Amino acid sequence: MELDTIAIVGPTASGKTRRAVSLARLFNGEILSADSRQVYRGMTIGTGKDLNEYEEIPYHLIDIMPAGSKYNLYQYLKDFNQALAFVKNKGKLPIICGGTGMYIENALNGIKLPDVPENKVLRDSLSGKSLQELENILKTYKSLHNITDVDTVKRAIRAIEIEDYYRNNPDVAVHARKDSAIPLRSLVIGIDLPRDVRRSRITQRLRSRLEEGMVSEVRSLLDSGIPAEDLIYYGLEYKFVTLYIIGKLSYEDMFTSLETAIHQFAKRQMTWFRGMEKRGTKINWLPWELSDDDFCNEVRKLISDF
Repeated sequence: MELDTIAIVGPTASGKTRRAVSLARLFNGEILSADSRQVYRGMTIGTGKDLNEYEEIPYHLIDIMPAGSKYNLYQYLKDFNQALAFVKNKGKLPIICGGTGMYIENALNGIKLPDVPENKVLRDSLSGKSLQELENILKTYKSLHNITDVDTVKRAIRAIEIEDYYRNNPDVAVHARKDSAIPLRSLVIGIDLPRDVRRSRITQRLRSRLEEGMVSEVRSLLDSGIPAEDLIYYGLEYKFVTLYIIGKLSYEDMFTSLETAIHQFAKRQMTWFRGMEKRGTKINWLPWELSDDDFCNEVRKLISDF
């Protein structure tokens, strides 16, 4: 069976980009990023784009949005499918690389989301309801596998609006459902590293990013006119460094809080990937410490057995 794509997944600081580049060289590929923050221009150090690692390998879905804007799953899947077709039409192998599990899982499953318009009548009917009430309403439309749809009232209302649109427009929404979408023929490789190694690498990388000028990067974004609340919205590095710059945190508190938040983020990433496996995605976990040659040889074996 011919592969549509290879996907390299894993938590932050696991060295995914280097592995993806090695495979792109071996298999005449190009890289499709699956990172929810690397899409923003000017947010380079904090998002760990590591653009120097790509060298001659073309990459896509990085630096495609202005900093300060909001990007979502609908936009990503639209951009992803365009990039996927572009790379395949060149006769190259698309190699997905990233840690945003929601983007990766939906892309691999072939999900294509319709552009759901705002339903003012429905929104007015939901106005004033509590988060618990909205969650109960959403449960009448679908089973809730995670809490991301209902972590705020605004998200819950939008989730209900989307599900109501799907219910009333089944022909338009057919590819938005996993059971009716056409999944990609994908070999998924996970970078497996022990928890203590992951924690050490996260702390080391955070120190390196600060030395590389992460504070100056965030300050330049603020100086360009992007409101502090917009950067705080992006979370992690941009949240805590912004809070430091505007005087809400000391440097020491910023570092400690950010380090803790990144550790928690990596844990959530792994929870998502384990969930993907339970939902039917086979992830082939390879040890993080393999040399590039050994890693590529292991992937060759997996492809031959695919």
